[in-house]
Amino acid sequence: MIAFVTGGSGFVGRALIEALRGKGDEVRALVRSDKATETVVALGAAPVRGDLDDVAAMIDGMRGCDAVFHSAAHVKDWGAAEEFHRVNVQGTQNVIDAARSAPVPRLVHIGTEAALIGGAPIINADETRAFPARPIGLYPLTKGLAETRVRAANGEGLATVVVRPRFIWGKGDTSVLSNMVQAVKDGRFMWIGGGNYKTSTCHVRNVCEGALLAAEKGRGGEAYFLTDGEPVMFREFITKMLKTQGIYPGTKTMPRGVVYAMASVCELLWRALPLKGAPPINRFVVRVIGSEVTVNDAKARRELGYVGRVSIEEGLQEMREGVA
Repeated sequence: MIAFVTGGSGFVGRALIEALRGKGDEVRALVRSDKATETVVALGAAPVRGDLDDVAAMIDGMRGCDAVFHSAAHVKDWGAAEEFHRVNVQGTQNVIDAARSAPVPRLVHIGTEAALIGGAPIINADETRAFPARPIGLYPLTKGLAETRVRAANGEGLATVVVRPRFIWGKGDTSVLSNMVQAVKDGRFMWIGGGNYKTSTCHVRNVCEGALLAAEKGRGGEAYFLTDGEPVMFREFITKMLKTQGIYPGTKTMPRGVVYAMASVCELLWRALPLKGAPPINRFVVRVIGSEVTVNDAKARRELGYVGRVSIEEGLQEMREGVA
């Protein structure tokens, strides 16, 4: 297979390139900078200079490809609405347009369970769960809009499939893990409601397993949740993950209702004044990591043959060895 990857220098993109190259596939990766170019070349991918705004560059890079893996996204919990929409919504539309023009027969979009944030609690949710009418946060809003466009684009020579991993983690993570480590070091980390609730997780290599299977077997226009298997207790998992970095999160906790109220006030202040930077807490963060979020990946296991081959203990051991 010849594959085109967006976001190739990012956490998921790097893992996708490694997975594709590991099975002998040719990979082309969209890059915006010299540093990103060096990263993807070191992984064995051919760099395609451009970005999500550059449809012509993507068309050139996609010509002759069998599949596109769209992993690039603006993954933040706060920021300017224009940037979220430019990258996550219009950027995704540009990828769809380029894939259709190249043409490429298959497009796999890396979605997220976060698109469900804003409705009822996310407990054992499956793919029949509708997106909320009023998502909480720009990331859930724009990722939901992006996925809607991807699924609607299915047909006329282009099969589009979405995978939705929950809580991507693993060795090499430079976002969620690093933010938590810094919060602990700065004395800002605390458990919301004690942290004793369930969460689904998905190791980055399990994300890649699901994405590659989606490219091969996924039904056009469909979405598939991906997880590591049975949910785990959030506090226990985060404590183990931080411990691999030599960090202990402590026992400081605050009631969920109090944190949510604080988050609401912070959002109002930051928007009304407006204040610089991001607020210390926002409602999206409280909902996505401060309460149970569990999803059901039975559809992926049944239709794609997805297994989730990397166990949590194996992933944690890799992280420990990466620090040693």
